Amino acid sequence: MSKKTLKKDNLEKLGAEKLAALVMDLVQGSAALQRRARMELSAAQGPKDVAADIRKRFASLRRASSFVNWRGQRALVKDLEGLLGMIETTIMPYDRQVAFELLWSFLQLAPAIHARTDDSNGAVGDVMHEAINLIEQVAPGLSMDRKALAERILDAVSDAGFGEFDGIIPATAEALGQEGLEHLKEITDAWAAAPPGEQEVEKYRRYGLSSAPEVSVQRNKQSTRSIILADVADAQGDVDAYMARYTPEQLTYGTIAPDVARRLLDAGRLEEALGIITRAQAAEDGKPFRMLRYDLDEVYEDCLERLGKTDDLKRHLWETFAQTLSERSLRKYLKLLPDFDDIEAEEKALDLAESYSRLGATISFLIDWPSHERVAQVVLARADELDGDAYHTLTTAADALEARHPLAATLMRRAMVQDALDGGKSKRYRYAARHLAECQSCEPEIADHAGFPTHAQFVEALRQKHGRKYGFWQLVDG
Repeated sequence: MSKKTLKKDNLEKLGAEKLAALVMDLVQGSAALQRRARMELSAAQGPKDVAADIRKRFASLRRASSFVNWRGQRALVKDLEGLLGMIETTIMPYDRQVAFELLWSFLQLAPAIHARTDDSNGAVGDVMHEAINLIEQVAPGLSMDRKALAERILDAVSDAGFGEFDGIIPATAEALGQEGLEHLKEITDAWAAAPPGEQEVEKYRRYGLSSAPEVSVQRNKQSTRSIILADVADAQGDVDAYMARYTPEQLTYGTIAPDVARRLLDAGRLEEALGIITRAQAAEDGKPFRMLRYDLDEVYEDCLERLGKTDDLKRHLWETFAQTLSERSLRKYLKLLPDFDDIEAEEKALDLAESYSRLGATISFLIDWPSHERVAQVVLARADELDGDAYHTLTTAADALEARHPLAATLMRRAMVQDALDGGKSKRYRYAARHLAECQSCEPEIADHAGFPTHAQFVEALRQKHGRKYGFWQLVDG
């Protein structure tokens, strides 16, 4: 490798004096780089100097009021990540208490930062979550009054408008201990039951909500209480306390039942977990759209497996595959069968997949399995069902098949070309032109068109029907 390559070893050979001059040139005009350089100088002096500089930077971030656009957000996030990095590498190894306080202050920056930037991409939230992860690392070694820590957590969580303290209870569970966790439950119940204060009411009054501000405050308190008590219950390993936050009806929701059942499973309460899941499945079966069925199925399968109900598990896995062409379900089903029985079952499953009602699902499944010979057979047999709008599925399949099954690959690409032209989808013309060129390149490899038009015949039909779509033909003809 050249001695001019920009890498650490080559730069070290420049010597301290030249590197210092180079750094001074680079940081000129960049406030962010200058801050980073000063932080590194502080780090060389020791943790106390770094902590002091970090606090100054926190104060500056709290005072700032100018809006940060999407371009500036990247620099802001990098700055925040740099601050966390300094805390982790320079403070945490030497003073866990100071590191904890700095991380807590970092999280408290969230309102000021969110007030002047759009975090729709979640970049700022991700940095805040990383601070929670660092607190989880540093918390076990803290020497703090446990009740005082519980009170600090309640104040923070109840006032967190941007979710910046989400996960703080699991992160500090060891530091809280049983004494702190019990105290957190007590003060949370008292806080939630207390009548709303004037400041709380005024805040909700400003939102202009349809419901009375007092009602909104109480509703928010009860929601926060439920979240806190659930985290405490998890930290204490108390499944019953975790379940207590839900009504019997809520325990049948597909968004809730899997988490509850999983906790019961972990506690060895297998029959109860199975009961929760089967009731939720029954409730979900009555709905036209079952978005979270996968979560329910996964926990249900774990329940059956741990209870030794192998026949029920096999029956469920096969039915799930037959309904959805789930590759995961089929592979799990086949593993439960004796040797040689699985070969026959696999053939039966692939036969079923070929006749599945949704051709796109059939193609995706058979490509992924893989069974390319069957994909080619299905495409030729059901060519009139090809959905050219399913461009991701068809492109992936055509690319996989073109070497050994050029006719099937061509039919799928033709479907995408026709869909783009029939629908006047001009943004797809570039892709359609490429697909047409790929069809042409496959043509010499097709020995038998099996009754389908040749490439020349297909192009002629396109020109007859869509000859006025000049944007497309310019791309085709070059």
